[in-house]
Amino acid sequence: MGMLLRLWDRLSIYLPVALMGVLALMSYWLVRNTPMFAAPPAQQALRHDPDYSMRRFTVRNFDAAGRLKNEMSGDRVQHYPDTDTLEIEQARIRGMGASGQITRASADRALSNADGSEVQLIGNARVVRDAASPGAPPLQLNSEFLHAFINDDRVRSHKPVTLLRGADRIEGGSLDYNDRDKVLELRGDVRAVLAPRGTTAATR
Repeated sequence: MGMLLRLWDRLSIYLPVALMGVLALMSYWLVRNTPMFAAPPAQQALRHDPDYSMRRFTVRNFDAAGRLKNEMSGDRVQHYPDTDTLEIEQARIRGMGASGQITRASADRALSNADGSEVQLIGNARVVRDAASPGAPPLQLNSEFLHAFINDDRVRSHKPVTLLRGADRIEGGSLDYNDRDKVLELRGDVRAVLAPRGTTAATR
């Protein structure tokens, strides 16, 4: 009996070490055999590539009441999903501002947002704004670049611009025109030829 007690005493000294070893082996086994879940793949950044294109197209946008807001047409259009923009070749745009006046725009190339309310006109850019009163001449803007905000009745450009209205002709190095507030700001080398009252000329 005494020999068994002494043997038990010796075993109890090593028992914690043995248990720790068993636990370590079990932990290692669990790590090796637990299935690993792959991390979700990072969302791939959208590239600036078109997802569709059309030729000889016309796109119309309507408001909630079904009234035509603007119309875009051209020889070719491409849509870029990363920026949700349209790139149009030989663009022709017709829009109705908040005041009801019609704005017509054209250019060799145009970049438009999805609803056609903001358009950058590039190359032989022209914007023609109908007059507010019957019989008055329309306002025409010509430049190599015009940034038109159709619904806000506003046009900007950082490049030289020619403004034509009847027989009046004004040129400037850059432009910020707000038709709604009737404010025209020309900067740079500004030149103007103003016809006498009563003189009219066809808009070119």
